[in-house]
Amino acid sequence: MHLVDDWRAILKRAWSLKFSALALILTAAEVYVAIKQPDAIPPGVFAIGCAVITLAAMVARVVAQKELTDG
Repeated sequence: MHLVDDWRAILKRAWSLKFSALALILTAAEVYVAIKQPDAIPPGVFAIGCAVITLAAMVARVVAQKELTDG
């Protein structure tokens, strides 16, 4: 396994990474809310949100992104 040549551009511009980071933040928020206020959010809300965002990341991973293909 090795890094691609333009890994810095991918790290800054790839939507798949942005969606993955958002899913990570949502997962962390779920843990935080479960610890601080367990009854504040109905069960499954974070899981559904994370699933939708993860699906968007998967789609973004295989779709050509103009920001990454033009330079």
